Amino acid sequence: MRRPRRAKLKKAARAGDLVDKLLKGFGLDERLHQYRALIIWEEVVGPQIAARTRPVRIREGVLEVNVDQPTWMQQLQFMKPKILKQLNAELGKATVKDLYLKRGKVNVRPEKPVEPPPAWRMVQLDESEKQQVEELLVAIEDQELRDEMEKFLQKQMRLLKAGE
Repeated sequence: MRRPRRAKLKKAARAGDLVDKLLKGFGLDERLHQYRALIIWEEVVGPQIAARTRPVRIREGVLEVNVDQPTWMQQLQFMKPKILKQLNAELGKATVKDLYLKRGKVNVRPEKPVEPPPAWRMVQLDESEKQQVEELLVAIEDQELRDEMEKFLQKQMRLLKAGE
């Protein structure tokens, strides 16, 4: 007994295309595009402003932003046109119509701890060690090469002296 022939499969569609089609079908593609503004906020305004603000939501094309201090709110009020221009340029079209700045809680992002410099950077060469480097460089006539070799040899001596 023979099995019935199966119909040939259509060409497989990409998952991203299917999701786009589904979002457009529900009319959510524009809203999704607007919500990208929440994700790229820090990248657009920079770390200093991002530390004092937090985008909350978008309603009818207006991005609502919490600001932690009134002085920052006033400063951002002056910067509104520039921020809107940069935000929409990053989004690709004029998606965000306005910014609504309000006093609100902003989660403070912990700053990365500053690591101390390596021990060898703190080591200073004494005059005899500097003289030793100079003696090694006497035969080099090219000034640019001589300067680079001097930096290299001094760094090497500092590393040895630090025991690294």
